[in-house]
Amino acid sequence: MQILSNLEKKKYEISLPVIKKNNQMDFYLYSFSDPLNLNKYGIPEPQPQKKNIVFPDILFVPMVAFDCNLLRLGYGGGYYDRYIEKINKKKIFLSVGLAFDSQKMKKIPF
Repeated sequence: MQILSNLEKKKYEISLPVIKKNNQMDFYLYSFSDPLNLNKYGIPEPQPQKKNIVFPDILFVPMVAFDCNLLRLGYGGGYYDRYIEKINKKKIFLSVGLAFDSQKMKKIPF
């Protein structure tokens, strides 16, 4: 969250994902002064309001592991994969994987 806090201080718009009932995800505008609700997985989410839905210019994607070929392992739900497919149809954006060096593998198994 420190990355997002620093970006908000520099006046960038911040958005966070909200998981919908159909295992899809949307992103909603968020400010650190806004309340968060815990979803069914215990993950904090902003309160969704239709007027606050956004398609981010930069998407930070959490990873379990990654390799030199820019392949990644997620957490197994496919939420970000589905979202990336959806947003690719709407706009050009930058996807940035977030991980530690210790999560790097020689090759992601498929």
